[in-house]
Amino acid sequence: MSNITNVFVLMLENRAFDHMLGFSGLTGTDAVTGKPTSINGASSSDSNSYQGTSYPAGTPAPWVMKVDPGHEFLDVLTQLAGPGSTYAPGGTYPPINNSGFVADYVSSPSSDEGNAPPPYGAIMECFGTAQLPVLNALAQNFAVCDSWFASMPGPTWPNRFFLHAASSGGLDRSPTAAEIVEWETVSGFSFPHGTIFDSLNTLPFGWKIYAAGDFTNVGALKGITVFDISDYSDFAGDVMSSSYPWSYTFIEPDYGNLSSYTGGNSQHPLDGVTNGERLIQQTYEVLRQSPLWDTSLLIVTWDEHGGFYDHVAPPVAPPPADGSSSKYNNYGFTFAQYGVRVPAVIVSPLIPYNLIDHRTYDHSSVPATLEALLNLSPLTQRDGKANNVTSLCSLTTARDTPATLPNPASPPASALAQISLNRRRGDAQAGQTVDHGNLPGFLHVAMKHDIELSPEQRDAIVARVKTIRTRGEALAYVEHVGAKIRIERAARRRNNESR
Repeated sequence: MSNITNVFVLMLENRAFDHMLGFSGLTGTDAVTGKPTSINGASSSDSNSYQGTSYPAGTPAPWVMKVDPGHEFLDVLTQLAGPGSTYAPGGTYPPINNSGFVADYVSSPSSDEGNAPPPYGAIMECFGTAQLPVLNALAQNFAVCDSWFASMPGPTWPNRFFLHAASSGGLDRSPTAAEIVEWETVSGFSFPHGTIFDSLNTLPFGWKIYAAGDFTNVGALKGITVFDISDYSDFAGDVMSSSYPWSYTFIEPDYGNLSSYTGGNSQHPLDGVTNGERLIQQTYEVLRQSPLWDTSLLIVTWDEHGGFYDHVAPPVAPPPADGSSSKYNNYGFTFAQYGVRVPAVIVSPLIPYNLIDHRTYDHSSVPATLEALLNLSPLTQRDGKANNVTSLCSLTTARDTPATLPNPASPPASALAQISLNRRRGDAQAGQTVDHGNLPGFLHVAMKHDIELSPEQRDAIVARVKTIRTRGEALAYVEHVGAKIRIERAARRRNNESR
């Protein structure tokens, strides 16, 4: 077993493996065989066709997308199995050939605009190494996993749940506003076998959560309150203490404006990659300088592919088999199929230089890793059968590693202008239904935290949220609660400083 004492996980947003690293040309040492190997990336021979036109994979990628590519269950079904594909409830996933990314991008069931603007090949385009210097430096210096898949072929919310519980609780798409009020009856979304945080509660120093923004997906979970989530600005000072005790630390980015997803650092397609690169850089450099570094493990990954092209067909997956409720299962999905590949870089001074790991992983590999390190039982069949990353940490003593990483690349002025335009478009959608994408889920987190901060007002808070119908109403309420959260965190920080 490795000498790892502290595990850190940073999960970013909506990017496919090929989209981020497929044209990196990375070579290195096979993590299993020890022989020279190359990353399994895309090439210009990989393509999609739409209305008789071929769209090859290529580089560079647009810094910012004009519309958010579709990535709900039906979008991914089209992307993986082609236009016209269907999924029979309770059945097996149709044959996968990764042929429908362009077709879905052109006309996406989850697109606000109903169709994407040309150039349609934008969904096939991948970042060059100069666009992502931070990610490429980490991949070169540590271990990159080129077979890490999203846990299910669908959107953010269920995939992030798999990271925390090796299950989505049966959820196979983004939640609705009506459902999120129901979740409050159990003070958050719950799972038959609990979460990895519940398992870690059995240990003296189990877990810590940092958030770069006001609201998190992890805050939706039963057992995680607003008082359990610290501001990311506290992260550097905390881990510089040699007495930092937490076995597991989870870091969630700032999603920015929860309608347009601009102004954050999650790497959402409407907001670009630069701020997320900076978040990765800061997290690494803080850990590298901390007294914890020699026995730390950092996993950087993305929740799902965000609709972007990847050329590898996802394999079948072991279902969680945890008795999750079917009430949130809109498509009768069995969870016997992984989603699209996402980037994953595993960082530790106990990992040999420049490894490439071709073994299959998914987000349940995170609880599986913690379970292996801390002698915890699996939560579900998924993490019970998942590969964990402990074998990558094969060195007995810490090796020399870079003290700093390259600075993020500066996007062109046109990218910044597109982000501003995306923000204005989001503002213009204030009258649209709240039931779209991640906003209902974050509305639940806001309601849950509002009740935690003002428990005497519980009935009034729930009643208010039940009246919310539009995005504008949701965003106004979210901002109201966000201000309360910022006040509470500031007070907590002052109290800690006065001790």
